[in-house]
Amino acid sequence: MAESPLHIEDELADQPPLPVRRLHNFLYCPRLAYYQWVENLFEDNADTVAGTHAHRNVDAPTPFTDERKAALQEGLSPGQQLRSLRLESQTLGLVGVTDLVEGGPDGAEVVDYKKGSARRGDHGERLPKEADAVQVAAQALLLAEHGTPVSQGWIYYAGDRRRVPVDLSPELYAKTRQAIAAAKAQAADGHCPPPLVDDPRCMYCSAYPICLPGESRQWAMETKPGEFRDTDQMTLTFSEWPESDGAAPAAIEVPPRPPGDEGEILIVQTAGAQVGQRGGEFTVAVKGEVVQKMAAEQLRAIYLYGAAQLTTQAAQACLERGIDVSYFSPAGRFLGLLRGLPASGIDARRAQYRLFEKDLVRLTVAREILRGKIHNQRVLLMRNGNPPDTVLSRMADLRDHTAEARDLASLMGIEGMAAKLYFENFATMLKEAGTWAFDFNGRNKRPPRDPVNALLSLGYSMLAKELTGVCHAVGLDPFCGFLHQPRYGRPALALDLMEEFRPLIADSVAISLINRGELGASDFVHAASGTFLKDDGRKAFWSAYFRRLDTEVKHPQFDYRMSYRRMMEVQARQLWRFLRGEAVRYHAFTSR
Repeated sequence: MAESPLHIEDELADQPPLPVRRLHNFLYCPRLAYYQWVENLFEDNADTVAGTHAHRNVDAPTPFTDERKAALQEGLSPGQQLRSLRLESQTLGLVGVTDLVEGGPDGAEVVDYKKGSARRGDHGERLPKEADAVQVAAQALLLAEHGTPVSQGWIYYAGDRRRVPVDLSPELYAKTRQAIAAAKAQAADGHCPPPLVDDPRCMYCSAYPICLPGESRQWAMETKPGEFRDTDQMTLTFSEWPESDGAAPAAIEVPPRPPGDEGEILIVQTAGAQVGQRGGEFTVAVKGEVVQKMAAEQLRAIYLYGAAQLTTQAAQACLERGIDVSYFSPAGRFLGLLRGLPASGIDARRAQYRLFEKDLVRLTVAREILRGKIHNQRVLLMRNGNPPDTVLSRMADLRDHTAEARDLASLMGIEGMAAKLYFENFATMLKEAGTWAFDFNGRNKRPPRDPVNALLSLGYSMLAKELTGVCHAVGLDPFCGFLHQPRYGRPALALDLMEEFRPLIADSVAISLINRGELGASDFVHAASGTFLKDDGRKAFWSAYFRRLDTEVKHPQFDYRMSYRRMMEVQARQLWRFLRGEAVRYHAFTSR
């Protein structure tokens, strides 16, 4: 439903200034600009890193003394330069950093640095790309607002190793003002633009893992474009897709596999060990002696057990670099997470809270989550065990009956019956369990009383940790779920998303460790407080757990293969789109 003009005017009046960089993004792709300016969602890729490298000589700002400020307003002498000059204009509603301002024969000149190459004209001449030219014009407008008219614009294309002139014509200035107004109006409207259609720009965009253009279009195909859907208490709206006839496409090509996360995880479980940071490296020291080093660029997360410590410098470096630090008890219980400020994602979180109050929405999402969980439990039994056919048949019936549950209580009853059948037959998946003295007659927890349950509890704790971080990363509130009731300290939404992955990751890791003979009775400690893995046992667990997370599996809708770790993020982003009204429903991840 479109916003009223009065509402749009109010939003425009309250808007922060538009960064010039986001104006460039808007011309490249309006959806990218919305993610980065409105949602404050960013991802780096090889292109953005290369762009940063191309800017390395101009990113160190020239000290802006009173003398230089006066020189800028009075006119820079030829050859005089100011680097990384930040300017803001209330009149334009614009803020930006000009890479380089230098004196020229006819006055001030603006130079912007780009990593790529210029476009070619009809006769092979080098010409500025349109978005690049508008960015230079915007910087010239900012300088003019501060009393410094610009006589010439340039773009230095690192790929060509040369400057390309920008004609600062009245037409370019008019186009720049129009682009500023359009970008600000899009942000005030509050609706994320649809993705580009089969556009090669998507493959080079750093926001591709967030945007998921092909997947997003597929998830939105179940309703007509622009249709207002109101089913009982469930109300969702959808942006129109850019098809000329206003109709959704009959089919969508399988999107390419999104890029995955790279990096290693540093696990420290030696009591008294200290993780520090020096230069571009993280170090682990025991009794003052450095026993391990790891380049910051290689690190994705740090896991600290028990009395392992993190220095203030290392903590600050982790926050700046987006490296998660997870804290665990000596027995492996997940305690908490250190990470920077969460992604904006305010639209999705507001919808998350609003839809939580709608019983039908909660039931609809919960049905699909548990359908996926029961399906995956049944698949794991079929692959690894030898259950009676009657059990598999009954589990299939229970899976299908989730769609008929009238409320959460009856749905949980169905889930409970399926779980009872699953765990009653869990031992059929364990080879020679008796010789290993594994006593598994059912699920027990808080504390686990046997080795199998100890492995399952640790696996579930790790999954909860992984998905709590994923929820933060995509801009969702991990404590407001749809299936699990919110409670103090309970990441209900992370537990929701975890359900469909429990059998495929945590249960599979436990089965693999036992059947491969990677753990024995000596790897566990039995105490009044429960059964837990020893240090060496945890090392074997980590090896199997990370091996499983890195295992590639086929997506049930799109047929590309990706790791389980990446698949969990894709599922969270699908739910994110559902909450924002960009997808009709949530599809659980199911294995074949």
